[in-house]
Amino acid sequence: MTVSLPLVLVLGVIAWAAIKFLGVRLWVVAVVALFGFYLNETFLAPAIDSGTRTGVDIVNGDDRR
Repeated sequence: MTVSLPLVLVLGVIAWAAIKFLGVRLWVVAVVALFGFYLNETFLAPAIDSGTRTGVDIVNGDDRR
């Protein structure tokens, strides 16, 4: 049986756990989220997207190459 979870769901659970159990402040999460949105508009966005997709493919065991 294959289970497929969206990356945003996994990151949301990690963020929730960090706030709940590690005591990360909500303003820190907001700053990191804003940084991500601004980073998306830079020349680094395609490299980050490609690296993330490759990492997810490695974890999932997909061999599309």
